[in-house]
Formats: sequence, C-alpha cells, structure tokens
Amino acid sequence: MIIKNGQIFIEQRGTFEALDIRIESEKIVQIGKNLQGGEVLDAKGCFITPGLIEAHSHIGMYEEGIQWEGDDICENEPVTPEMRAIDAFYPGDSAFLESLTGGVTTMCTGFGSGGVVAGTAVIVENNGALVADDMVLVADAGMKCALGENPRDFGRKGKQPNTRASVAFLLRQCLQDAVDYKAEKEAAARKGDHFKKNLGMEAMMDVIEGRMPIKAHCHRSDDICTVIRICKEFGVNATLDHCTDGHLIADHIKKSGYPAIVGPTFGSKSKYELRNKSFDTAAVLVKAGVKVAITTDHNVTPQESLNWLAAMYLRNGLSEADAIRCITCNPADILGIADRKGRLQTGLDGDVVIWDRHPLDIQAKPGLVYVRGKEVYRDVSVAPMIVKP
Repeated sequence: MIIKNGQIFIEQRGTFEALDIRIESEKIVQIGKNLQGGEVLDAKGCFITPGLIEAHSHIGMYEEGIQWEGDDICENEPVTPEMRAIDAFYPGDSAFLESLTGGVTTMCTGFGSGGVVAGTAVIVENNGALVADDMVLVADAGMKCALGENPRDFGRKGKQPNTRASVAFLLRQCLQDAVDYKAEKEAAARKGDHFKKNLGMEAMMDVIEGRMPIKAHCHRSDDICTVIRICKEFGVNATLDHCTDGHLIADHIKKSGYPAIVGPTFGSKSKYELRNKSFDTAAVLVKAGVKVAITTDHNVTPQESLNWLAAMYLRNGLSEADAIRCITCNPADILGIADRKGRLQTGLDGDVVIWDRHPLDIQAKPGLVYVRGKEVYRDVSVAPMIVKP
C-alpha cells in the first residue's frame, strides 16, 4: 500500500512534508516523492503522523464504565513486585476502541499508585486482538513504584507506610533486598547449591541489572528528588511519571538524566500535592533538556484526548514539533520501543494515523488508523478514499 498526497510528520526536522509512504509486510519500507506501484490511498489534504503512544496509563486494568469488577490496579499491599500487569490486563476494555478515535496505537499500562512497589507494567499494541498475549509488545516494561500521598494511605490501615520517610524506606529496602538476593543466588550457583526462587526478587533483579526501569509515580518536588536520590544510590534507571512539580526543579531533573512523563494536566487540583499543576511544565522541562512524554493517565482522563493535551501544552509554550514528539517518538524512546514505534521511518512498524486536519487542531479526527499496516479504525465521515491501481 502507498499513502500519497498527504503531509507527513518528519521527526528529525520537526516538519510536515509532502511525501508518500509505502507499507509492506507490516513495515514502512519506503518514504519519498511520487512512489509508484500497488494499492494507493489518496490522503490529499490530510496530515499523517505515527500512531500516538501513551507512556503511562491504566487502560485494560481499570475497565471503562464499571467499578470494582473491572478494577485490577492492585493496591492491597505496599510491596508486591511479583505482580504482573499482563496477568490482569483485559483486552475487552471498551476504552481501546475509544483510544483509536484519538489515534492512540500503543500504550504502557499497569497498576495504580496505592502501593510503594506495585509490580510490572506492560506495553501493548491497540490492534483489536481479544487475547492479551497478542497485544503485548513488552511483557515486563517497568516496575511501578509510588511516592507521595497515595501510598501513605496504608497508615490508615495500621500498616507502613504512613509518612514520606517510610515510603522511601520501603522502596530502598526492596531494592536492597534485590541486591542481597542476587548475591545469594550467585553464591548458590557457584557452590552448586539449590536456590529457591522468589518471584518478586526475580522481577527486581531486572531493575537492578538495568533491564527494566523504575516507573515512579511522583508529583511533588521532594518526591521527585527522593526517587532520583534512591535510584542513583542503586544505579538503576527510572522514569518520572506525572512529574507535576517538574517545572520547579527542571535543572535537577536534567542533571539526573531521567525522562519525565508529564500529566495528566486536565482536571482539577484534587489533592494538595497537585497544587502546582500547570500546562507550562512540559515546555520548561523540554527547554531544560529533559526528554518529555505527555500522558492522559487514562482512566483519570480519557486516552483519546492525548492530542488535545499536546495542543494545550503548545498553547503554553511547547513548540509544535515538540508537542507532537511528546506523543510519538519521545514516549517510544522512553519506553525502549523506538526500534519499532514512534516515527515514520523505513524499517519501523506501519503504525500510521491519517488526520483530516493538523493533529494539534482541537477538531482533528483520524480518518484511518493503521497498526503494523493493518487498518484498525476508520471514520467514514472523514476517511480518504482508497484508489485501486
């Protein structure tokens, strides 16, 4: 298939350019002018982006439209690294189709922020599959942890943590337990002794050995700094999820080298640690040199509003190019899937959204959405016509 006559987003230059795209065998195989041969899709007057990517959400974990029956965000104990989102993830969540109406084709989803260490997140393709395994890109994509007000709620249940210091202690202790577990496992292997596996510590070994980052829920500046401090102590990778006060300590975040997943910024300041929430945050962090993605935090705000969020950040100082990068290539880089997703580039997956107007226009609609070259969504009111060869 060749998509012709549209304006496609070229990430390296941050511009929309009149180029054609050829997709074969699930991949983008050619980008250029006047491509010939095969089925042609005429996208005249349309804007074309990679499929949008949500770097932090709870889609499929906290199901749309129902209550406890669809709640698998796992907040019953403060430390549960053995839990895996892939085992709780529900492909039948109606939010997946709604997300396609906003051009969202890839998302990282996982547990909530009630526990200090909640378990591993999963990255999935929004491909319409009914089997979770058929949607999975990365089964264990990050270890969810949380700082700040939410995990302190265990104090009301007579458990730790009930202070910010005890939250930090439990995170630090979990990482130290993983270091000790690794040493014991290696010692047993050298001696040829039997060693009983601990599933939680096996997951944490992926963190301390650099195969998986900490996905840290953190709003307030002191909580952001605590995450950075602890992760640097153990030499582990991290993403700063929400990063609500990030604009107040942008230089410190830049120095850490950790990326920020900013949002959700729609909605009220529902608790004290959100009092500095601002649509300025992304622009300030990008200017400081921080890698930034934007999140709806679905189901806090609807995932199909991801491009609207980017438009609001554009209004508050983020450049047009960076606003689009924050919902395409930047989350791909942060999630470690840039070898497949996030850019219109030869060799990458054919995840393509054809918009009826500029994607940062609040009225923009996807006419067609493709995942790996397969049509997964069509709005017949705006979809371009397919012209046969």
